[in-house]
Order: sequence, then structure tokens, then C-alpha cells
Amino acid sequence: MQFSKVSGNKTDHKVTIYALSTCVWCKLTKQFLNDSGVAYEFVDVDLLDETDKSKVHETILSKGGALSYPTTIVDDKKVITGFRKDQLKEALGI
Repeated sequence: MQFSKVSGNKTDHKVTIYALSTCVWCKLTKQFLNDSGVAYEFVDVDLLDETDKSKVHETILSKGGALSYPTTIVDDKKVITGFRKDQLKEALGI
């Protein structure tokens, strides 16, 4: 599975976004991180093959998340479902 990496000057957290290519909330989450200068990686789940989609679903569910997008995982611990600026700011300390 190929993640796209987005560089930023804030690299103190590992941020992974599972998104859909056509999702407005996913785009808003990415834009918020871009505007905040946060480095992150993302994958558009709807563009993956079935095997990789299953891996993504397992990953999200194993961390206690729901199969809803965007799902943002910070430092492999904190799971944020949806475009939640307040939760993103708190988790990233911005």
C-alpha cells in the first residue's frame, strides 16, 4: 500500500490519514494540516484494491476507530474520526 507523504515544518507527531478521494471532509482535514504546517501521510482508501482496503479496515478497527472517513491517527494511538479541528489541534498541540 502506497502512502502519499506531505511535508511540513511540524514533524513532532506521526500523522496518518485514511481518506476518500471524493470526500469534502477529507479534503478539509488535509487542508487544515497543510495550513498548520503539519507533516502527514495519507492514502485514499477508495482507490485501493480489495486486499489493501481490508488492511486499512483492520488497522482502523484495531485502534478503536469506526469505518468512517476521514480517519486520522496521531502517533499510532489517538484516533480522530471526521473533520474535527478541535481534536486535531489538541492531539497535535497546535
